Amino acid sequence: MARLDYLSREDLPPNKREIYDRISGSRGTVLNLFKALLNSPDATDLVARLGQYIRYESSLNPVSREIAILATAKEMGSEYEWTQHEKVALDLGVSRETLKSIYSGRAPLGMFPKEGVYVQAAKEIVNEGTLSDSTFKALEHLIGSELVVDLVVLVGYYSMIARIINSLGIELEERS
Repeated sequence: MARLDYLSREDLPPNKREIYDRISGSRGTVLNLFKALLNSPDATDLVARLGQYIRYESSLNPVSREIAILATAKEMGSEYEWTQHEKVALDLGVSRETLKSIYSGRAPLGMFPKEGVYVQAAKEIVNEGTLSDSTFKALEHLIGSELVVDLVVLVGYYSMIARIINSLGIELEERS
């Protein structure tokens, strides 16, 4: 059960409604995550802007991005994040076998090395708080310094989101 009210646009002061509109405009909807965070509109704005960059503006390959998000969700035990991103990954062409491998905890075993390195990176960042030298070097060789930073920020962002979801008791949206 949610620990805070889910706020609508009308619940916000008029000068903060643009935050709701920006979230809705960039994502097509305002999820319960953001409806709860809107109890602090300015913090929500910053969280949403970072998420917008990571999801929609970074040059990370979308398949690689979703693999890393799902691996982070798995490592953080965030069913909410997994549910939100599983369909996105499938729509981008991530195989069901890859998803099963990540969800079962077997990944990166059995995955293509170029996919597996993102899972390994997410596991290391979440569980160790850092990247091993070998994983860092593999990432840097594969995607370059700028995108290594974006990947580390992505895993950090979704780790933070998982903790927010758990701490605030945010519930999955009802399916229509």
